[in-house]
Amino acid sequence: MRVRQTPVLLLLMTCLLPARAEWHHREAAIMGTRIAVELWADDPATGERAVDAVLAEMRRVDALMSHYKPESQLSQINLRAAEEPVKVDAELAQLIVRAGRLSEMTGGAFDITYASVGHLYDYRAHTRPTDEQVAAGLGAIDWRHVVVDPEASTVRFSRQGVRIDLGGIAKGYAVDRAIALVGEMGIRHASVTAGGDSRIVGDRFGRPWIVGIRHPDDPGRVIARIPMVDASISTSGDYERYFDEGGERYHHIIDPKTGKSAGELRSVTIIGPDATTTDGLSTSVFVMGPERGLELVERLGNVDAVIVRRDGKVLYSSGLEAP
Repeated sequence: MRVRQTPVLLLLMTCLLPARAEWHHREAAIMGTRIAVELWADDPATGERAVDAVLAEMRRVDALMSHYKPESQLSQINLRAAEEPVKVDAELAQLIVRAGRLSEMTGGAFDITYASVGHLYDYRAHTRPTDEQVAAGLGAIDWRHVVVDPEASTVRFSRQGVRIDLGGIAKGYAVDRAIALVGEMGIRHASVTAGGDSRIVGDRFGRPWIVGIRHPDDPGRVIARIPMVDASISTSGDYERYFDEGGERYHHIIDPKTGKSAGELRSVTIIGPDATTTDGLSTSVFVMGPERGLELVERLGNVDAVIVRRDGKVLYSSGLEAP
């Protein structure tokens, strides 16, 4: 005999069915840039919680490390560290230490104290410091002026006039923190992007993620498409924050040795194991120029680079094949 299913039985069976696995995608404006997250979750509730966690972590890191927010710990360092040691969270102290190691490794091409002169530029208002102002501020640019006591978790400056800016490494750090959080929630396929910095976890179920490197003069064109699985990629370019004046481009990637915009390259893309590393290295190589920059990439061995010179020629490190 055939048994008819009652509406109540049908409803009960529906409730017992597993939730549908799917991709979750969201974007937001945080840290002064576009944040994008895409991830695969076995159930919608977990996916939405993971996306929420990513955006919340980005906001937390921004509140801690932004030089635009006067209440941030980084702003408090700039305000008080020339007079006294400033107590900060351990993660901020550790990131500043990591920035110092990168400065040492790159011969000062990466230097968070570039802000001692860099803060005088306003790219939206098309204003820049005079040569006299640059010369007066150059003495304050030296990563060794920043003294961190890891045990006390304090930061101080060894001289007046020093300012720091973590813009060359903080977005990559925030991406890494977000990826760590979704990993703790069981997410195994994800992409988190903050401006030019992305980190990829897993693949797209048998296919790699494809990340395009934009043409410096045309956001609608790409110069290369990079297949990626479990890796990070960061691009620094002279087209991100800039203004042109008198045939010269003034952009936000400052050479710490001159206090002026680095001028040999148009963009640098670094592929590596984590976004903190690739973020810092893309800035470093941009400042170092093509020869010294590629030499550093080859020496490190665990990263690759795509470099666009000022004349438009594209260079690739030995681990990549030119298209």
